Amino acid sequence: MRRIFIGTSGWSYKDWEGNFYPRGLRQSDYLSFYASQFDTVEIDSTFYRIPSASTIENWYKSVPSGFKFAAKFPQEITHESGLTGVEDVVNRFLNALSGLKEKLGPLLLQFPYSFKPDMSESLARFLKQLPGGFDYVVEIRNRKWLDEGFHDMLRRKGVAMALLDHPWMPRIAVSTSKTLYVRFLGDRKKIPDRFTQERLDRQKDLEKWQLVVKALEEKVDDFYGYFNNHYSGHSPTTARRFLGVLDKNFTP
Repeated sequence: MRRIFIGTSGWSYKDWEGNFYPRGLRQSDYLSFYASQFDTVEIDSTFYRIPSASTIENWYKSVPSGFKFAAKFPQEITHESGLTGVEDVVNRFLNALSGLKEKLGPLLLQFPYSFKPDMSESLARFLKQLPGGFDYVVEIRNRKWLDEGFHDMLRRKGVAMALLDHPWMPRIAVSTSKTLYVRFLGDRKKIPDRFTQERLDRQKDLEKWQLVVKALEEKVDDFYGYFNNHYSGHSPTTARRFLGVLDKNFTP
C-alpha cells in the first residue's frame, strides 16, 4: 500500500465550530482550515447538485498540494434513473469534477437499498460506458449483492467496492481494484443530530477495521477512509482516532 487518506464526509458543519473549527471562523474558510488537519475529504454536496466551475476552482485553491477530494455522483444517476438516459448528467458531472485536476480522488456511486441484484446487467453496462481516466467506487447497501459474481464484475471493470460500517451491512475484507475505500456511516437512529462531540465509543470497531486494512494491504495501492458524523457523533475526532490506530498497528 502506497498511500493512506483518512478524512470526513463533508466539512460544512456549523456544529464543529468551537470543537474543531476555531470560534468565529468564517464558513468560507472552513475548507482551508480542514485541509490543514486532514489530507482528504468526501464531498457530499455533489450528490444533490453538480458544482459550478467557480466552486470547483475555489475548492482547488483552498487546499494544499497532495490533498485529495472524493465525490459522490449525483442522486439523479444513482437513485432516480435506473441507470438509463443519464449520459448527459454523467458527462457534466465528470467535466465539472475534472477541474480539481490532480487533487481529484475516487468518485463514488452510492446506491440505495432498493438497488438490488436484478439490476446487475444494467450496472455492468453502465460501468462499461463510463469514461476512463477516473477512479470509480460502487457502494451497495443491500447485502444480497455480496457474492463472488458481483466482486468479479467489479474487478473486470477495475472498479472499487466501498466497504461499509453500517447497521445492516457486514464487515468484509474484499478488494476489487487497487483502491480500498471504506465509509464509516454508523446508525442515524443512534445519533440523529447535534455533532459537537463523540457520543459513542468506537475504539473496538476501529481496531477491527484496522485488521481489514492490514489484510488487504498487499492487494491495493491507496486506502481512502471517510467518517460520517452519525458514526460516533463527531467525525473529525473519530478520524483522528483511527489515524492513531493505524499509526500504532500498520506499517505501509
